[in-house]
Amino acid sequence: MVHHFSDADLNVSDFTTVIEDFTSIFIRLPSIEKLSFTTLSVLHTLSRKGPMRLNELTATEQLTQPAITQMVTRLEHDGLVERRPDPSDGRAVLVHLTTLGAHVVEARHADRVTQLTRFVEHLSPEEQRAIASALPALARVVELGRNASSPLPPLPSASIEQHMEHPKQEE
Repeated sequence: MVHHFSDADLNVSDFTTVIEDFTSIFIRLPSIEKLSFTTLSVLHTLSRKGPMRLNELTATEQLTQPAITQMVTRLEHDGLVERRPDPSDGRAVLVHLTTLGAHVVEARHADRVTQLTRFVEHLSPEEQRAIASALPALARVVELGRNASSPLPPLPSASIEQHMEHPKQEE
């Protein structure tokens, strides 16, 4: 399917569809270290955020406490994470990524770079420049998403309507 987008204002619905389609391809790119998406999510979260308590992982991974405990136990058994006492609270533990866990994350990243490079090589120079110029804005969207625990300012209703696929009709 070929999408034709204009240079007009960003249509958030189109943007969302493209991101969803890209994500469905991107998360399946690595041909190495075949692990469940949930396992990989935990490893990637720890690689980006550093050691975390189980309750923090429960929130970021959207799993129940028993499910994250079971997941961490399995990852610990596989040598991908380890639990260490929390220096700020001796009653709690922090889940740390091990060297092997970090290697899994790094190897999958390197494999994605290799495979994604093959796709990008088929883009025109103009398309490659368009992606490059969008990277700062996409990085900002990621930053806003990571900080989503603090509320974002609401959009004026006119802005919301112009970015919706079917704006609300005036009555």
